[in-house]
Amino acid sequence: MTDSSGPRRSAASRRRSAARLAAVQALYEIELSAAPADAVVRDFVQNRMAAPRGRVDEEGAGEGAIAGADTGLFTRVVRGSLEKRRELDEMIQGALSKGWTMERLEAVLRNILRAGAFELAAETNVPPKVAISEYVDVAHAFYSGPEPGMVNAVLDKIAHVVRPTEFDHGRSLP
Repeated sequence: MTDSSGPRRSAASRRRSAARLAAVQALYEIELSAAPADAVVRDFVQNRMAAPRGRVDEEGAGEGAIAGADTGLFTRVVRGSLEKRRELDEMIQGALSKGWTMERLEAVLRNILRAGAFELAAETNVPPKVAISEYVDVAHAFYSGPEPGMVNAVLDKIAHVVRPTEFDHGRSLP
């Protein structure tokens, strides 16, 4: 797991990480409350991701894990995950271990996988290994058990399907 608060990460990288965390939170809220997506996205952007008045850190972001998040990435991931939900769920189902179903997954885990699968399929400017690592980090924010490993395995399988040319298939292990 990477340390998302470490000094080696740029402010832009931290903003993208915060956007991914916020996207999963928003998708979870939309799924559980059946709230309109537009209202949830607007609430996150205007209230939860905005820096509180007078409470800004050295990078110009407000306090909290999602304050100062990249609103463009956040919005694309939330809207795209909702628009492509059926296709994403099929990809995820195909990558799950035998005996697992989407319905069996806990809601947060389902939405981490949906957001990660969407980003792998649609945000091709992000290397797949980076996207996978980011969503494993999101999983670590919610879980301390085997769930981050499951996120890694499922997203890795999906990445090999949706972006096969970005993996070196000819390398053998030493």
